[in-house]
Amino acid sequence: MRTYAGIPEENATLENSKVMLVTVPYDGTSTWGKGADKGPELFLDASENMELYDIETGTEPFLDGVYLAGEISENSSPEAMTEAVYQKTKELLNNEGKVFTLFGGEHSVSIGSIRAVGEKFENLTVLQLDAHTDLRPEFHGSTSNHACAVFEANQKHNLVQVGIRSMDAEEAEYLSEGRVFFAHEIANNENWVNDVLEKVSGNVYITIDLDAFDPSIAPSTGTPEPGGLQWYPTLELLRKVFEKCNVVAFDIVELMDSPMPKPTAFLAAKLYYKMLAYNHIYNNN
Repeated sequence: MRTYAGIPEENATLENSKVMLVTVPYDGTSTWGKGADKGPELFLDASENMELYDIETGTEPFLDGVYLAGEISENSSPEAMTEAVYQKTKELLNNEGKVFTLFGGEHSVSIGSIRAVGEKFENLTVLQLDAHTDLRPEFHGSTSNHACAVFEANQKHNLVQVGIRSMDAEEAEYLSEGRVFFAHEIANNENWVNDVLEKVSGNVYITIDLDAFDPSIAPSTGTPEPGGLQWYPTLELLRKVFEKCNVVAFDIVELMDSPMPKPTAFLAAKLYYKMLAYNHIYNNN
């Protein structure tokens, strides 16, 4: 039996776990760098090779239990993939008191999971860390394209976007005023973390495209944009979000296979585990 990060089987059953993890190795609509379908396996492999003691919090978050809830392999069409993720998320959310997590795949995999989480939890804030706005209503003939990843979320929920530094002119009309934190503004604002926190409240779904980070620390993504977020300030933001709000779900996407994927894969593994640590100390009811 394979378990997340190689943890003991007793910490990896649905009954004994407070966290559920779904993988979606989908890369059907990305338009430049291909290989995000290999992301989940790279992430799981890196997770098996990291230390499980978190120095910052002084905890071993795996003891809360992480259940590998399966892989969604539907790839016949973007719409079919979105529906499969939606149905799987909806099914898993019937397990009360557990946090739903997902690892992609390209960013379109988040459409279905956000849809299901939004149906279950009222007053949902979607916190998006990303280089791109992903606010196109449709792209290349599909509303389930990676360029449309949070369009629906923006229509239905409180969308807060952080790290943005690339967008198309047509997306400007869909930006939520005061809730978009562009990377060039963050670079000149020492108080940006607290400014973001003012916009985030209630139940929260965090979706992290790894290209939100600067490519100097996370190069293996489909579109590595210069000028991105750094490691420790990002952790500060995430920790404060877990402290302030009820984080009900989160995902990480866009880890891409490349000639040298390990640094980004290990960053993704540590990022996921840090979020488990913050969930442990602030949401361990």
